[in-house]
Parts: sequence; C-alpha cells; structure tokens
Amino acid sequence: MRTHTGEKPYCCQECGKKFSSGSDLTKHMRTHTGEKPFCCQVCGKQFSQSSHLTRHMRTHTEEKPFTCQECGKKFSQSSSMIKHIQTHTGEALFCCQKCGKRFSTVDHLTTHMRTHSGEKPYCCQDCGQNFSYPSSLTEHIRTHTGEKPFCCEECEKLFPVSAASPRTCGHILEKKHIVSRCVENNFPSPAT
Repeated sequence: MRTHTGEKPYCCQECGKKFSSGSDLTKHMRTHTGEKPFCCQVCGKQFSQSSHLTRHMRTHTEEKPFTCQECGKKFSQSSSMIKHIQTHTGEALFCCQKCGKRFSTVDHLTTHMRTHSGEKPYCCQDCGQNFSYPSSLTEHIRTHTGEKPFCCEECEKLFPVSAASPRTCGHILEKKHIVSRCVENNFPSPAT
C-alpha cells in the first residue's frame, strides 16, 4: 500500500534517507556498514544483497535466463538484454533536457551533459589540466610519457592516438590485438 501512498516511515539514522519498507532500510544500511553477508560458494566473493550474488553466480554457471524475443540472443542480465533490444528498435530512452538529443544509456547521457555544463572531472596529476572524458585524459598523459601505443602496419609509424584521429597517416593502425581502420581521409602515404 505504501507504494501508492508514497509513505516512507523507515529512516536511516546515518544519512536521513527514508524507505517504505524495513527490508529496504536494512539493505541500505549495508552501504554504511560495509556488511556483505552473501558469499559466493565458488570463488568467495561477497555481496551486500542476495540479488547481486544471484547475478554473480551466472558468471560461474554461464546461465543466460533472459532472451531477446526479436533474435533469440540470450543474456545473463536483464539490463544487458534491454540495451540489446534497443539495437532492434533504435529506441533511445534517455533524453538531454538541454538540447533534446537522445541516448540509449544513462552513461552516454551523463557524458553528453558535460558538453553543456563544461564539467571536466578528469585531472592530469602531472600538470593539473582537466578533461571532460577519461579518454581525453589518457591521450593527454601520453604528451608527458611520450607513449605511442598505436602502430601503422603500412609504414610502422607510431602514434599517441587511435586510428579514428585525423592526426594519423591514414593507414591501418593496430593497438595490441585490436585493429581499426582510419576513416578514409585520403592521407598521402608518408615518404619512406
């Protein structure tokens, strides 16, 4: 009944957050105490909620109880299936209130919002420069370290940025075992 009335008589003594059921308060209290009473019998990893243990157990059993009705692909988590279904529908569930652009995940929306707010939460420990995205910080750090992890298979030139960057030679670039093709920018092949 409290679901309909909105009544939340259970209050956390630590932070003041209110809950409609005592069991929800109990679960919440574990965020303060760090208690993790649910233990995986296979690997020993501990969890604060039984549902988290159930989800984790699927990594050991490889159980995939959620099935896409469109293509039959199976998933271990309902959230993964929901994201997958959007590939069929093209539906973008999360909408930017500033510009109306839509995103398939809340993470993508959060990242996008930084274009409006100017927030730059990622800071270089060497020089103090801030960045909006972790990938931008990673690329920047390479200006300090000199690291050039991307190699062109054609000319063997090394780059600090991936193949998607216009600052490359235009050939295929490789990072570890991942090969990506540069957008056709018609770059001339470097003189050797």
